[in-house]
Amino acid sequence: MKNQKEKKVSIRKVFATIVWPRRKQLFIGLVLILISRLSGLVLPGASKYLIDDVIPSTDLNLLKWLILVVVAAIVIQSITSYALTQILSVEAQNLIAKLRSQVQSHIIRLPIRFFDNTKTGELVSRIMSDVEGVRNLVGTGFAQMIGGVLTAVISLVLLISISPLMTLYVLVPVAVFGLVSLKAFGKIRPIFRERGKINAQVTGRLTETLGGIRVIKGFNAESQEIKTFEKGVDQLFQNVKASLTATSFVTSAGTLLLGLASAGIMGIGGWMIMEGKMTFGDFLAFTLYLGFMIAPIVQMSNIGSQLTEAFAGLDRTEEIMNTPLEFEDTQRTIVLDKFRGDIQFEKVSFAYEEGKEVVHGVSFDAPSGSVTALVGTSGSGKTTIAGLAASFLTPDSGKITLDGFDLNEITLESYRSRLGVVLQDDFLFEGTIRENILFPRPEASEEQLQAAVKAAHVSEFTDRFEDGLDTLIGERGVKLSGGQRQRIAIARAILADPRILILDEATSNLDTESETLIQASLKELMKGRTTFVIAHRLSTIRQADQILVIEQGRIVESGKHEELIALEGRYYQLYTYQARI
Repeated sequence: MKNQKEKKVSIRKVFATIVWPRRKQLFIGLVLILISRLSGLVLPGASKYLIDDVIPSTDLNLLKWLILVVVAAIVIQSITSYALTQILSVEAQNLIAKLRSQVQSHIIRLPIRFFDNTKTGELVSRIMSDVEGVRNLVGTGFAQMIGGVLTAVISLVLLISISPLMTLYVLVPVAVFGLVSLKAFGKIRPIFRERGKINAQVTGRLTETLGGIRVIKGFNAESQEIKTFEKGVDQLFQNVKASLTATSFVTSAGTLLLGLASAGIMGIGGWMIMEGKMTFGDFLAFTLYLGFMIAPIVQMSNIGSQLTEAFAGLDRTEEIMNTPLEFEDTQRTIVLDKFRGDIQFEKVSFAYEEGKEVVHGVSFDAPSGSVTALVGTSGSGKTTIAGLAASFLTPDSGKITLDGFDLNEITLESYRSRLGVVLQDDFLFEGTIRENILFPRPEASEEQLQAAVKAAHVSEFTDRFEDGLDTLIGERGVKLSGGQRQRIAIARAILADPRILILDEATSNLDTESETLIQASLKELMKGRTTFVIAHRLSTIRQADQILVIEQGRIVESGKHEELIALEGRYYQLYTYQARI
């Protein structure tokens, strides 16, 4: 992973994947910028002609035609500049939109483990900010750089034709400036890469802060969060400061070297005019052409900085796009259109970190249509076992089978299309209650929706709302109570009509009255489905077909409620302890 992070995007790859597919737009852009720059070169030539030929001859008709040519050149330059921006800038924004979609599409298909180790805000930054720089590869930046080079070359030829001596004098500081720029931009790229990381961290923390605002205010921790954010912003500032120092050094070096060149030209040109070796018109044209040659070179320091930033962003984008997708597992070749739902764990072990197993050699059968309850203290491994059953996690050793097929060989799409989950802190999306229930099956009919609403007793509270199912619930359902959110989550699972059902503390946020209603609907939901129930409230799982008592990642007891009570073991201790509370 370390080598992958340090790997840089090559110019060849960027050209092949980003520049070459847009060669048509870039070619048109280059033609336009060439026309624009050639039009710009009319003015210096016209100035020389005006001073050396038109004014001495006092020919007003010639002056009129000269002015018309200059005006036409200016109009052409304006039109081509506008067209250039329209064609390339729009294509650049189109590319940014496509890249964002590609990165988001890739990230959303990454394994659960990836999200467990990465901040949400950091991923938002990867999707939204890192690809921004490509506008300089396809947009006007790249075309201006090529156009600048062409203009500089044409101007150089014209300068040599006027005075080889003065041109040679100019080329020395220009060459030194080019070497300084190359060296500087080599050092700036890592700074831009680091900026992307810092920006992602700061964005990640800010997202957490805003998401946990109730906790922050509840513990009077505003000042603590302000300090944390200020520290991150300062790190970002120091990085920007370093890049500005490097780029300003390049600009200042250019100003110094080219300024010295201009001073020398004044001396040489003045001497040549005095000696009669150069006309005043030649000197004026040389000075103007010199501006046309130098301006793109100075401009390239700015464009070079933009392109360096673009490559740094692409480095980070490449890093994320090289992370293997969970769907890319070549082992997963079995597609199951239908399955009974017989699940079997065979000596399954799992560790989130190497050498720190949280599940140790777990074996049990969960026959089709059965209810398996997982109980135990917090951190015992219940949720991890459920995550393995849901295919969110992959066993490090051992095997999980579905209807006799190794779960690791079944395509995730075919398995998860018949999977339903109701989590302890179930996630609701901003929008309406209707949209959240329809989430797994947007095409469901109104009758199917109403059946799920009724089964989960959602109408018990939506009937009191003015907009009913079309009530907006706010971010993460913040406008609803815990019990209301949970009932919406259960209605969502009912509508999905899964074969495998994972219930993680599905009744934990409900009051006694709601729990009674939900228990009845859950009983209906679980009929004929292979169900895994994780519950701290042991009273909710008395009717389970089997209860597995998990301690430190191992099954220490298993059986039905009455059997485990009769054993007077760990389950008996947990049950009687809760009964006393």
